[in-house]
Amino acid sequence: MSRERQAVAAAFQFLTRLPVKAELDFSPELLKRSASYYPLVGVIIGIIVWGIAALTAMVLPPLPCAILTLAVWVWLTGGLHLDGWMDAADALFSYRSRERMLEIMKDSRVGAMGVIACVLLLMLKAALVYTVLVEQNVSGLLLLPMVWSRWFMVHAMKRWPKARNDDGLAARFADMSGGRVGLAVFWAVVVTLGAAAGQYILAGPATATEGSGNLSLAGSHLQTLLSYSESLPIWIGFALLPLLAYGVGTFTANRINRRLGGLTGDIYGALNELLETVLLLFIVILYGL
Repeated sequence: MSRERQAVAAAFQFLTRLPVKAELDFSPELLKRSASYYPLVGVIIGIIVWGIAALTAMVLPPLPCAILTLAVWVWLTGGLHLDGWMDAADALFSYRSRERMLEIMKDSRVGAMGVIACVLLLMLKAALVYTVLVEQNVSGLLLLPMVWSRWFMVHAMKRWPKARNDDGLAARFADMSGGRVGLAVFWAVVVTLGAAAGQYILAGPATATEGSGNLSLAGSHLQTLLSYSESLPIWIGFALLPLLAYGVGTFTANRINRRLGGLTGDIYGALNELLETVLLLFIVILYGL
């Protein structure tokens, strides 16, 4: 198996429960290479999650469908990022010293703030999935929260220092090359453009057929583009979601960095959960415009 294929396999094995068969050593070098493919892991998670939502919506009302979809979403990641979210909540909301907060994150036990943060996050995610199902507005935009949240984890690994000098998870990604981060950006942009193009291609024929009569091919395409003006907020979303992920992620990471003197593996997971939720919330807001 080539080095890059190993990196892809490592990304899926590390971030998901998908059955990727490969014997890997998960050395720091392999982990750093695998980070370039985190956006691809995100798009596969997105396809599975929304595919399950579409299938269950055929036989179930929106609310139980949303809860089952969220359960699959959590299972796919093995609760990896959710664990980081809870540990980060326990530490950051303890308002203790930097050293004590780092100790709290290393503790395997979950405190009250972690449980509260987890429950609130899952409730909000379930409500957002429910809203998407009720709106019945299928869009390639729905894949992007999973993609850009995982891109930001890679960006954070490179941009901010590590809070600990030990051999923790974050230390394994230390000194990641700029080329690896650039490759992660490349895949996130490719997925975004592919999702936008896919939505245009799938929506175009049906839209162009309605009332097209004997229009020429150019006229049909013009009619299609004009009809898309009704969904302009969704199309703008393809451009705004990456910027929102960068803005919210940078603001949050800067604040945490000032408190902890760097980031940890738990913080990477917490940032992923935060950005997934914020981006999905933004999509729901766009649906209402």
